[in-house]
Amino acid sequence: MPTLAPDLHLVDFADTATSDLQTQVTTAIDKANTFLDELTAIPSDGNTSDNNISAAQALTDVMTFDHINLALDRSWGILSHLNSVMSNDDIRHVHHELLPKLSAYGTRVGQHQPLFMRYKTIVNDKAFLAELEPARARAIELALQSFELSGVALPKAEQDKFAIIQSQLSTLSATFSDNILDATQAYALPLKEEQLAGLTDSGLDLLADAGKQYKARALENGTLSQADIDALPEPFYVATLNIPVYIAVMTHADNRELRETLYRAYVTRASEFDKHTNAKGVSLNNADIMGQILQLREQKAHLLGFANYAEVSLSTKMADNVPEVETFLRNLATEATPTAEQDSAQLHDSAKEYGITDLQPWDSAYIAEKVKQDKFSLSQEEIRPYFPLPRVIDGLFAIVERLYGITVKEQQQEQKHDDNKSKKTVSRWHDEVRFYQLFDENNHLVGGFYFDLFARSGKRGGAWMSGFQSRYSHDAQDYKQLPVCFMIGNFTPALDGKPSLLTHDEVLTLFHEFGHGLHHLLTQVSVGDVAGVNGVEWDAVELPSQFMENWAWDAEGIALISSHVETGEPLPKDKLDALLAAKNFQSGMQTLRQIEFALFDLLIHSHTPALDYDGILSTLDSVRSDIAIMETPDYNRFANGFSHIFAGGYAAGYYSYKWAELLSADAFSKFEEEGIFNPITGKAFRETILSVGGSLPAKTNFKNFRGRSASIDALLRHSGFHNNNSEAS
Repeated sequence: MPTLAPDLHLVDFADTATSDLQTQVTTAIDKANTFLDELTAIPSDGNTSDNNISAAQALTDVMTFDHINLALDRSWGILSHLNSVMSNDDIRHVHHELLPKLSAYGTRVGQHQPLFMRYKTIVNDKAFLAELEPARARAIELALQSFELSGVALPKAEQDKFAIIQSQLSTLSATFSDNILDATQAYALPLKEEQLAGLTDSGLDLLADAGKQYKARALENGTLSQADIDALPEPFYVATLNIPVYIAVMTHADNRELRETLYRAYVTRASEFDKHTNAKGVSLNNADIMGQILQLREQKAHLLGFANYAEVSLSTKMADNVPEVETFLRNLATEATPTAEQDSAQLHDSAKEYGITDLQPWDSAYIAEKVKQDKFSLSQEEIRPYFPLPRVIDGLFAIVERLYGITVKEQQQEQKHDDNKSKKTVSRWHDEVRFYQLFDENNHLVGGFYFDLFARSGKRGGAWMSGFQSRYSHDAQDYKQLPVCFMIGNFTPALDGKPSLLTHDEVLTLFHEFGHGLHHLLTQVSVGDVAGVNGVEWDAVELPSQFMENWAWDAEGIALISSHVETGEPLPKDKLDALLAAKNFQSGMQTLRQIEFALFDLLIHSHTPALDYDGILSTLDSVRSDIAIMETPDYNRFANGFSHIFAGGYAAGYYSYKWAELLSADAFSKFEEEGIFNPITGKAFRETILSVGGSLPAKTNFKNFRGRSASIDALLRHSGFHNNNSEAS
């Protein structure tokens, strides 16, 4: 059993009270503010000849401040994480109560002249700057950019206004996210026997499990008595909007009315059509919040001298400007549309075979599954038993070992000692969580990560990687920390004594998040601001994650991650052939859908004046008219749940998924040329992309790996589109 290194600095979640975290965050902010209070001013030109602060001393101050902020990064990182995976009234209250204080602190740092001038002092001393390690120089460059985008050059009155805007935005985004979570969990639809036709055994297990939770909540909140609950059938099936349940119904339920009902509930969450309220009786409608967020972002952009918020967002990305991104998206849409039209025609024709002459969005997944079964002899449910989660995880680890020479070892929650007593070794926030350590080819510890992969109450939907703790060292403080991250999913849980059985889509999601995790963990940079994913341009940060998905589409990779849960047999050749043949099934429509989201995001953030709710919906309708090939119901309020851009970091940056997909496809094409398990190519990818983090611009990293700028050819080929030999960078 591997020994836990002190450099991991693991959290004792069993002894992490919310009130303690609140105190830790407040104390950390106070300590950092005290340091700022004591910083002496430097002349505005940052000229070292005019003051007694040298570039070396300025760097010492900067690094000291970075070190002080570790405590805040840690305490706030834990609280934010728990608010995402174990949300309850207590955690949410403390989290939201701290947001204004945290926002005020962040704004103060970004506008603090003495701190800013220390960075300028370093940059102005060209000889000193030239001697710095590249990672440190890059971190200083990005910090100066961050100062400018925080309003450091604004007059005092405008700085105050900027601070208010930042605080309001943080609160509004948190409320937006809360409303989506509450709206998702508030919906529950008990089902009748006749509504269950077509549902798979695994789907019925999910609905039955949701029924148990429904009864437990009803008893707890008093809406049903024990006698009422005892009178309910067993098993008691309930449909919810949690993703595993929702997908199970939308993909397999024969009852079209049920599919439409659930679809309507899902796409109207947190909208004017959603009548649910939160615990305080307040509406969950996000409509006004969206308009307020856009108005505040526009005000922020104008204060900083930009025409709109999209320009602010793109100022830190690979893409140069709004026209470049819009052209990229519309050109890709042009490439995808012929294939998408074929996809649509195929669905419409097949729908008629099942008595559906007016194909609607709530029919798409259902008919698509039928087409897969008819055309490819492929059923997600038939292949699910071949992807038990333990096998997928073991195979994933085997793949990265072959690619990068690294090994992964699980740290068991308990260890037996000589006295036959068990001792907790790694604290976890939930019993389902697992912790692993990552070792390099010389068996040196690289970092650690947590897997929290199953859907449950109090956990926000989706999947993500949180780079909780960056690789970092400070020699003067004799301090070193290794990277640690959280990888989160919302997969189908283990049921009826069997391990979690994944669909291939869930396998892809796991590989995707693990790609992010490797980017964070394999960094060789110890300057925290540019270690791992830190400092990487947002439209390049999805490169390692999408890149990792390729091994879940390769026959040799699939052999490593699949074996039947009962027999242990590998995925049969006919099912493997069907799975690979179906790789680009509906790829045209899926690409247009992603472009629809990305273009909508770009346009609402580049529009001046800022749009209100009606304008937001009108823009979405316009984009759909340009891009989509299937009509969307008037009541669809997808935007009200678009957390990526209203509560996440993707505002005017959702295009990054397609942009990075281009980079990913082109990077993988080198493996296709040289062997997908070629260790030399794997080493090159690790050394030029994964290890360097944000210490170099993403364009430089890509060119160092590929030997040239990125080309769209591989993306078009991988997607099954016609190749017009277009180029993009």
